[in-house]
Amino acid sequence: MTNSTQVSYFVLSAYFDTGDLKYLFFTITLLFYIVIISVNLLLIVVICANTSLHEPMYMFLCSLFVNELFGSTALFPSLLLHILSDIHTLSAPFCLLQVFCVYIYGSVEFTNLAIMSYDRYVAICYPLQYNTHMASAKVTLLIVVIWLPPFVAVFVTICLTASLQLCGNIINQVYCDNYSIIKLACSDTTVNNIYELIAASLTICAPVSVILYTYMRILHVCFCGSKQTRQKAVSTCTPHLTSLVNFSFGSFFVILQSRFDMSNVPNMFRIFLSLYFFTCQPLLNPIMYGLKMSKVRKVLLGNVNH
Repeated sequence: MTNSTQVSYFVLSAYFDTGDLKYLFFTITLLFYIVIISVNLLLIVVICANTSLHEPMYMFLCSLFVNELFGSTALFPSLLLHILSDIHTLSAPFCLLQVFCVYIYGSVEFTNLAIMSYDRYVAICYPLQYNTHMASAKVTLLIVVIWLPPFVAVFVTICLTASLQLCGNIINQVYCDNYSIIKLACSDTTVNNIYELIAASLTICAPVSVILYTYMRILHVCFCGSKQTRQKAVSTCTPHLTSLVNFSFGSFFVILQSRFDMSNVPNMFRIFLSLYFFTCQPLLNPIMYGLKMSKVRKVLLGNVNH
């Protein structure tokens, strides 16, 4: 039996020996990371550098791209090191830091998508009042709402997890996961579990409720409105809905793996499901918004032509 003071590191047991193929996997993973960094950073720079894109929708997009960089950086450097290494351990402080970053990424993604759906709701349902409703001071406040509550909620989660007494140090994942650490606890985890439910309600259920409400209102306006209104709604909401559905699938895979016994699932497939959460969303969002949003596309093409 060991306690929390004796657990100085965690073993990530989902990794397995791939022989010389590890160099191929390392190269593929590194290319993914480079592409994710490049496309998200490009769009952040384009939005910040072009005054024509200094509108609420693009400010929220910029926040979304920053979060994609944050989330991918929480995983990929560690993942690249472990692919080449024969020893798959993380120090306890670094493991908790990774949990903190991963949870921030997931929570901010949902709150960001919720604020973006509210922005689309105002733009489509109240087009004449849009500039009044979405003044610069309110946009700043909404960006604070996107980031601050998740930071506070996840910080408390990490403090509660760090206080647990642990009976083991083996995590059956390729990265550190909070629920996997809680399952190693010898001490009572009632407070942790109750707080996890409260935090999930605030950082996931509340944003999803906002998204559902706003889209119900948008659909109502589309059915009752003109053809032009419907076209505007489809063009601006399609990337957002695609992003939401994709991230929801990724989150579902992560929850499925952490909460249920997946030992009968092939190891390679389990690793793929773990990485889907961190790779598809940071790649899909810049591609969707870079190609689908006409204003962003025009700025990008204009810069290329120059």
